[in-house]
Amino acid sequence: MTDFILVLTTIGPQERAQHLVTAVVAARAAASGQIIGPITGTYWWNNTMETVQSWLCLFKTRRELYYEVERLIREHHPDEVPGILALPIADGIQSYLDWIMQETRTPGQ
Repeated sequence: MTDFILVLTTIGPQERAQHLVTAVVAARAAASGQIIGPITGTYWWNNTMETVQSWLCLFKTRRELYYEVERLIREHHPDEVPGILALPIADGIQSYLDWIMQETRTPGQ
């Protein structure tokens, strides 16, 4: 197990997704962010089934920066309850993991 995570969220439209990814990476809370989409999601909200088009945003970062990434997503996300998940990165090529470490800031800096 490494000290790195992949944080996922969805947001729409594409311009808002790009703004979110730019904000998180510019803050050095994540080394990189990718946008995949459009995707279609179906979910329950307030006792109503919703189907929406959105964009999947992926952030590669350190576990210790999760709460900073979450804060930035909440700050830039229009949803009352944005879907934010963090998945552990079990392993990876060491030079790539070193790059993530180098390109993210230490919390509190």
